[in-house]
Amino acid sequence: MNYSKYALTLFIVLTTYSCFSAKGLPIKEVKENTTSKTQTETTTLDHSAWNTLLQKYVADHGNVDYKGFKTESKKLNDYVDYLASKVPSEDWNINEQLAYFINVYNANTIKLIVENYPLKSIKDISNPWMKNRIKIGNKDYSLADIENGILRKMNEPKIHFAINCASYSCPKLLNTAYTSENVQELMEKATKEFINNSEKNKLSVNNPKLSEIFKWYKSDFTENGSLIDYINQYAETPISTEAKIDYIEYNWDLNDKN
Repeated sequence: MNYSKYALTLFIVLTTYSCFSAKGLPIKEVKENTTSKTQTETTTLDHSAWNTLLQKYVADHGNVDYKGFKTESKKLNDYVDYLASKVPSEDWNINEQLAYFINVYNANTIKLIVENYPLKSIKDISNPWMKNRIKIGNKDYSLADIENGILRKMNEPKIHFAINCASYSCPKLLNTAYTSENVQELMEKATKEFINNSEKNKLSVNNPKLSEIFKWYKSDFTENGSLIDYINQYAETPISTEAKIDYIEYNWDLNDKN
């Protein structure tokens, strides 16, 4: 038996699925029917600078004015640095953590695009998701760390519609910053809008064509039922439980307003 190969495989698996709690960041599962009204506020983060930038440079339909963001890159970088200085602790409630990490992901994605703009796709950047570019305290993270190692571990599949990968097929970037007070409401809104957006999903009773997000992260949506069960919670055109699902090829073109 090749023990060195086995050990390497085991290391990769453990690193992929469990290393982030070892970095000292809190991981708490979202409980069913959790809302901000039931959470005790334990800390106050100021996301107003991010909200102002989003209002100025993100259209209601989600396309982004990266040229505009580039003209205010200092303000963007200052906000990213502010997030880096606010290291989450165990006494942060779940809504504070969700809002914080969603904003960390989205602001750092915009920063990555602005630093490499102009470009046609985030995939034109070398290793956009796996390279450590994000600082939280004295720890370094990648976008994949934030998504897979932290947000997905919070047992809240709606995070997939709150974070944006700067691409046409992504759920749209909202032009409102997430906060502990609005995160549940905004995630619900983003989920419903994405599922019913005919440019992202082609809903029908018997022949639905869905975003590849539902294929890539299927396990996140099926913990309490089937994928169709999950979608039908939000779908304006319900899908038959007997329907065969096809998937729409993902469009990685930059979601550029310009």
